[in-house]
Amino acid sequence: MGIVYPQNRYFTPMETPPSPPELIGHSPVFLDALAHASAIAPVERPALILGERGTGKELLAARIHFLSARWDGPLVKLNCAAMNEELLESELFGHEAGAFTGASKKHRGRFERAEGGTLFLDEIASASARVQEKLLRVIEYGEYERVGGEETRTADVRIVAAANVNLRARARSGKFRADLLDRLAFDVVVAPPLRDRREDIPLLAAHFAGVMAAELGADFPGLAPAAVAALLAHDWPGNVRELKNAAERAMFHWTQQDGPAQIESVVIDPFAQDGVPAAPANDQDHVKSSLPKKTPPPTESVNGASLRDHLDAIEKRCVTDALAQTGGSQKRAATLLGLTYDQMRGVVRKHDLDAKKISGNS
Repeated sequence: MGIVYPQNRYFTPMETPPSPPELIGHSPVFLDALAHASAIAPVERPALILGERGTGKELLAARIHFLSARWDGPLVKLNCAAMNEELLESELFGHEAGAFTGASKKHRGRFERAEGGTLFLDEIASASARVQEKLLRVIEYGEYERVGGEETRTADVRIVAAANVNLRARARSGKFRADLLDRLAFDVVVAPPLRDRREDIPLLAAHFAGVMAAELGADFPGLAPAAVAALLAHDWPGNVRELKNAAERAMFHWTQQDGPAQIESVVIDPFAQDGVPAAPANDQDHVKSSLPKKTPPPTESVNGASLRDHLDAIEKRCVTDALAQTGGSQKRAATLLGLTYDQMRGVVRKHDLDAKKISGNS
């Protein structure tokens, strides 16, 4: 509930606790993903995270790292899609001086820098066949050579990989090594799309807008019912990353206005304005998720109740969860939700909540 930190970790006075990833939500599908990542974390095997763009795969990878025995080692990240084959190979395994034109000195690769820790390989499907073969050897034997080198080096590194495409389909078509996929998929964690966790949208939006408010030196005014309704109605193909942009944009626009007590409108598509050229009819994302599609659950069943009633129910649930997580502290719960202390007190009074009783039941 709320911001989720690593649980059940104990540190001696000489240890420094890790900096955990910031993960926000209380929907069942989201909590299942966190529980899955937490369960696999202590197991010294590779892990694979699947999910659409913007679903927080990197944060789940960080959670696996910080909940593992390697938490005090380095967490090194690399986006495989950001480099061509030669550069990716050099960046992963390093190279010796003179290995190729421009290689004037020795270069330590990501495996060397991740020694004793975790290496997160994002968009692993973009790796070439040659790089995949070398990755397979590291996973199977813990050995590799720098580009242009002859010395066999050993790697004490845990690999966590991520993809936003169907790797099994790519393996069947020969576009990804099936044996590498078998090694990477010791366990597979799925980062759920935002459309499958709509009850988290108001909480996430309030958090992101509150952080933006602090950056702008303003107080977060809260989200009006119309703004929350607009957020709940959108499908969020860009998932949490898209929601973050929309919430921050809404907060910024509110600071440019005079009068509204709360954020009443949200610009979800910044291109939908006069003067911006329309996208071509065939304009599509270069990568479409091939993950199994789920039927989205209903956002909020009407059952004869008004939109105001449903928004109030969501607000009450978010505040109750925050109070339970913070032991009934309204001040800490306000910070968690991106509210001022006075706003938090007002919401508690509005719903006639007993913070002490909520704390006692948590």
